[in-house]
Amino acid sequence: MCYKVLDSNPAAPQIEGVSQLTEFLFPLPAHRRDVASVVRWWESRRVSYNLIVGAAGCATVVAVTLLASLPGFSVGAPPLTMILGGAFVYGVLANLCYCLGPITELVMYRLWGDDAPRAGPVLFRQGLAFSVGLTLFPIALAGLGVLLRVVSEVIN
Repeated sequence: MCYKVLDSNPAAPQIEGVSQLTEFLFPLPAHRRDVASVVRWWESRRVSYNLIVGAAGCATVVAVTLLASLPGFSVGAPPLTMILGGAFVYGVLANLCYCLGPITELVMYRLWGDDAPRAGPVLFRQGLAFSVGLTLFPIALAGLGVLLRVVSEVIN
């Protein structure tokens, strides 16, 4: 609800897309605390989650392939079937982990009843940030490999 106060300030600069991004990253929790409402809340965000993590995966594949294809590196680009197979498995595993969000929220409601925090939005944001970070992590590893290779060449 805080963002509504910020949006209503006429003196504040209006930037296109900020309110949509705010609504996406800071959504209201499920209105009711029953299984169907919580699962519906999470499932309404699954496509966006998959698109964001998938875009990060595409960036990772491109960056790692380019780094592995640099001159002087014997690794080379992996075969396309390996890339597509790895992407498929990673996508399935990411969606299985996504299922932990509603399960965690429902367990919290079961254990603490009405005292349980409405954790859906926080769990979603943290899970999304972790998933994107984990997906982009191979770029850092590949970059470190290139750096070590360059340092090794300079030293020898």
